[in-house]
Amino acid sequence: MAKHTLIAYVEDVPGVLNRIASLFRRRNFNIDSLTVGRTEQPGVSRLTVVVDATEAGARIVEANLYKLVNVLSVEDVTHARSVSREMAFIKVRASQDRRSELLQLVQTFRARVVDLCPDSVIIETTGTQEKLDGLIEVLQPFGILELVRTGAVAMLRGQGNGAMDEAPESDDGVAA
Repeated sequence: MAKHTLIAYVEDVPGVLNRIASLFRRRNFNIDSLTVGRTEQPGVSRLTVVVDATEAGARIVEANLYKLVNVLSVEDVTHARSVSREMAFIKVRASQDRRSELLQLVQTFRARVVDLCPDSVIIETTGTQEKLDGLIEVLQPFGILELVRTGAVAMLRGQGNGAMDEAPESDDGVAA
């Protein structure tokens, strides 16, 4: 199995996320990451879902997502030209004697310190999953106190906005 990245545009109404999560549960697929946010279109949200699945499994999930009433469009961007990033906050022990070494590592990974306390720092970073994994690995010896990651967000490269280009528009200008 491989990780597949799906982008779905959905109506911004209560219960949509629950129906989508239930679909994955019923089909016995584990969601690796799920991010949801507003789009440039009022009333439309965008989900980026990363799931471990075979090619056939990803096609089944995509087809089943289309069956949900509030789903406007879906696209598997796994093999498409796209940009994908995650964000993380990492709270690390920062004793005075190792603080300069820690700050050098942060700088090397093009991350930044967003909170500085006498005994800890919070580091913010964005990048590929591999970059975040690498930073977390080199920070382990300092003592990671807390960690939170957003999961992937992805966008197709070039003009257009992928699946929403193909979705028919309703009278109010929102893709239906």
